[in-house]
Amino acid sequence: MTAFRDRRDAGQKLAQRLIAYEGDPSVVVLGLARGGVPIAYEIARRLRVPLDVLVVRKLGVPGHPEFAMGAIASGELEVIDAEVVRSLHVSTAELEETRARERAELARREKTFRAGRPPADVTGRTVILVDDGLATGSSMKVAITALRTRHPERIIAAVPIAPPETCLAMHELADDVICLITPKHMYAVGLWYEDFAQTGDDEVHALLAAIARGPSDMPHVHVAGR
Repeated sequence: MTAFRDRRDAGQKLAQRLIAYEGDPSVVVLGLARGGVPIAYEIARRLRVPLDVLVVRKLGVPGHPEFAMGAIASGELEVIDAEVVRSLHVSTAELEETRARERAELARREKTFRAGRPPADVTGRTVILVDDGLATGSSMKVAITALRTRHPERIIAAVPIAPPETCLAMHELADDVICLITPKHMYAVGLWYEDFAQTGDDEVHALLAAIARGPSDMPHVHVAGR
């Protein structure tokens, strides 16, 4: 079932579908933290364009944290799946507790990842928004909504894998959508990778540190323990 060795491999393959943007000064690549950043890094390195991170946090159902009932992003933006909340009987108190916890983690990660660097200016630019795969797409929806408030010219949602119905839904929000593989029965994103180890804060920090050197100088970054 596997289609990619790891996130780097997925990023290199995805970059080939985006080669028309190589060297385009209007393009910036944003990786959804954390798993989207290694993929975004490979795309930015291949296309020789700037790289940045967008922090989005999934709101997991209490007792089933891997099942999303929504997501939040920087700027007090969020998407709540009312049907999931209703069908799983999530109380208002549980929703508020989850929201507060994830907002605290979102703030911590932004501080850690950026290390004082301001967000990339996306106004009037083409943004390639990258994640390591989509299931419900809730995190990507929040990310696109957040980016719209920063007035980019275009948003391209780019992922290695997602079910066809999720890719179709993304077309309603993004200006273009690229999904390399769209299996009808996807089950879980990680099943399509040989190595789907969690992306750590140190890896994200190391990859983003290459921003200061400029996209043309981005090396293959090795992170200790990887």
